[in-house]
Amino acid sequence: MESQTTFQPGTLSFRCNVCGRKCLINGEELQRELASCPVCNSSPRTRAIVRTLSVELFGENLALADFPAKKELRGLGMTDSEAYAKQLAEKFTYENTYLHQEPYLDISATEVASERLESSDFIISSEIIEHVVPPVQRAFQNTFKMLKPGGILVLTVPYGTQAETVEHFPELYDFTIIADNGSYRLKNVTRSGEVQEFRDLIFHGGPGSTLEMRVFAEAALLHHLAEAGFEAITVHRTPDLPHGVWWPEPWSFPFSARRPRSNVSGLKANA
Repeated sequence: MESQTTFQPGTLSFRCNVCGRKCLINGEELQRELASCPVCNSSPRTRAIVRTLSVELFGENLALADFPAKKELRGLGMTDSEAYAKQLAEKFTYENTYLHQEPYLDISATEVASERLESSDFIISSEIIEHVVPPVQRAFQNTFKMLKPGGILVLTVPYGTQAETVEHFPELYDFTIIADNGSYRLKNVTRSGEVQEFRDLIFHGGPGSTLEMRVFAEAALLHHLAEAGFEAITVHRTPDLPHGVWWPEPWSFPFSARRPRSNVSGLKANA
C-alpha cells in the first residue's frame, strides 16, 4: 500500500492542462506569466487559454490531451505558444501565424486577405493587441471578419483597473524606433506634420514589434469587442485550481467572444 502524500501548507497539486503533467508547487509561484509546469513551462495564462478554449468549444473543462480530434474545425493562432500550438495542430486544422515570419498575419492591416475572411472556427489572440498600431479598433474588426459565423475568439491582453485605456502614443502615424546609447526612443511624425519623441519605452520580450502601445482598461476591451460585433462576451475570472489557473491580481483575465450566427449581437461579462 502506497503511503499518502503529505501536502505542506501553501502547496498546490494540479494537472497541467497543456502537457498533462502532474505538478506540485508552492502556491506563491502561481504568477500570471511565471512558468510553473516543469515539463512544458506553461504559465497560468497559458493554461487559462486552454481552459477557455475548451469551455467555449466543448462546453466542458478538458485538458488539451483530452480534446476530441475534430479536423473539420479550423483554428488560427497569432504567435501562439509552441507549448500548445503543436497539439492544436494535431487536434484541429490549425495554423499559427506571425507578424515577422511566414505564415504572415498583420491583424492591424487596412484590409483582411480574402482567403482569411470567415475562415476560422476559433482564433486565439494572446498578448498581441496591446502591441498593434492605432487605431486599435481595426484589430478587433479584422479578427471578427476572419471568424466564421458562430466562431469563437479567445483573447488575453494585459489590462489594468483604471477607467480608460492609456494610449502611450495617441498620435502615432509615421514612426521609427531608434537605438540610443543602450536604450531606445521613438520618433513620430503626426498626420499634421508635428515631430514627437518618446523615451522610457516599454518592450515585452525585446525591442521592435513588442513595443507596448497601450495599457487597456477592462471596460474598454468589452466596448471594443461589442463595437466590432461580437456577442456572448465573457470575462473568465473563476480560478481553475485543478489545472493551475490562478494569479493573485484581479485583472488581465481571459476573454471569450463569439461572432453571431446572425446580425444580432449582445454583451455579457461574467462576475
